[in-house]
Amino acid sequence: MNVCLCPPSSVCLMVLLVCPTALCVCVYYVFTVCSPALRDNRIELVRATWAELTISISDISLSDEGQYTCSLFTMPVKTTKAFLTVLGVPERPEITGFTKPAMEGDEITLICTTSGSKPAAHIRWFRNDKEVTGTKEVNATGKSFTVKSTLQLQVDQSDDGVAYTCSVEHVSLSSNPYQVTEVLEVHYAPHVEISHSVIIPQEGQYFKLECVSKGNPLPEPVLWSKDGGELPDIERMIVEGRELTITALNKTDNGTYRCEASNYLGTSGAEYVLFVYAKDLPEPTTDPNAPGQQDPDHALIGGVVAVVVFITLCLIIALGRYLARHKGTYLTHEAKGSEDAPDADTAIINAEGNHAAEEKKEYFHQEAERNVLHLTPENIGYADNYAFREKHVNNM
Repeated sequence: MNVCLCPPSSVCLMVLLVCPTALCVCVYYVFTVCSPALRDNRIELVRATWAELTISISDISLSDEGQYTCSLFTMPVKTTKAFLTVLGVPERPEITGFTKPAMEGDEITLICTTSGSKPAAHIRWFRNDKEVTGTKEVNATGKSFTVKSTLQLQVDQSDDGVAYTCSVEHVSLSSNPYQVTEVLEVHYAPHVEISHSVIIPQEGQYFKLECVSKGNPLPEPVLWSKDGGELPDIERMIVEGRELTITALNKTDNGTYRCEASNYLGTSGAEYVLFVYAKDLPEPTTDPNAPGQQDPDHALIGGVVAVVVFITLCLIIALGRYLARHKGTYLTHEAKGSEDAPDADTAIINAEGNHAAEEKKEYFHQEAERNVLHLTPENIGYADNYAFREKHVNNM
């Protein structure tokens, strides 16, 4: 029996086949990666036949990427090659750069980092369920990549409790990206409002006011007062937490109620004007504490004053135009040669006389033009007579 030995350069995964007679041709396979032969305990022979040689690589790493060659040592030697691509699975991301809590108005930075990906992973940011854009940075580390995305924002009270999620997507993760979430904590000064249980309070009713306060930290405690002082009737006016309850309203409860709430960033207050209506009187149709309903007398007085001023201005303008029109008519009559008249009646008579004289002058002037244009020896005497008459009229 002849035994075919492997060439020295092909030590490792090698299948040696023994021929049944001394005349056989020695055939064996050799797997190599690039040029050196495979020398790794992680590589295991799975199957070896005349037609196939199969190996497996356990605990694969990025260093296993490369070109693999299978050689069939016949006469001549036959080879085939395949390139193995190894994907680098990204590590789970981390969010850094943010220190809780933030103060309203602060500018904060959120940094999401993942490493070990090949090719480079893609990072996306979400504010609750809405995507926002960050600044991406990719750095190569050997055969893998480190990806970093930075998100900068100025926070206010609307950001308190908002979840910012960093999502890492990669071909090796299929449709299940890695995600990490950071919930913001933003501290801000309190804001207070008062809500009431009855829109139109009447005598004898059960009435409740609630001091609705917002702030972080939550404003505690809530302080109630009436007309700048303490609550006058603690037996009927009961304070429980944020609520002020008046068990049976009467006219003495009328006044301004105020609640205040504080935290270490500040104090906020709100007021409610209580007016108790008699039980037998008809209820008003509007809430006296609603915006725009307080101080209705001032609005009514302002509207009346505006109307009066407008009517007065219209009357002044109309009177001025009337006087200007009549004054112009009188001056027109005076301008016709009656400036020296002792009174208005004489001025009008003189103006009418001057108007008649003007008409006569115009008539004689037209007649003179016709006589001049048709002057003949027979009417020379008439022309002289016309000149005399025109001179006489001018001297009138």
